[in-house]
Amino acid sequence: MSRLDSFIRRLTAQRDILNSIIDLVGETPGPVLEFGLGNGRTYDHLRENFPGRRIVAFDWEVRSYSASTPEAQDMVTGNIRESGQAFVGIGAALAHADIGTGHDEIDAVTLTWLPQLMAGVLAHNGIAVSGLPLEHPELMALPLPDGIKEGRYFLYRRT
Repeated sequence: MSRLDSFIRRLTAQRDILNSIIDLVGETPGPVLEFGLGNGRTYDHLRENFPGRRIVAFDWEVRSYSASTPEAQDMVTGNIRESGQAFVGIGAALAHADIGTGHDEIDAVTLTWLPQLMAGVLAHNGIAVSGLPLEHPELMALPLPDGIKEGRYFLYRRT
């Protein structure tokens, strides 16, 4: 499979999962956290699907399109591993992380801290969506929507 086809399948899986959990997230109060703002496409999709809900985005620096950039109070810059710690216990209804690099050695380091951060920011019954697998005792894997290949993207509920 070409890298372009792989990218399209990953983004399609991301969108399909986010669309499938709208009702699940709606059942839980709390903000939405977006780890890895990038150019803001997913943030924009979250904002459209969760109107009125606070969405806090994290990234090293702001590089998103101006129309897809959170207000200053909801944009956290710097190292996500460090800056995310201030949000542990916030009781997020949804935490989304698309911060994988595709380089196994770099992603292995991210996986030493990302599962704990995701579990820590979520409310009880909160939903975690990630491009990387999250092995954590408080995160229960949920079935993926039809058509999404196992291992393409990951979906969890905090117990």
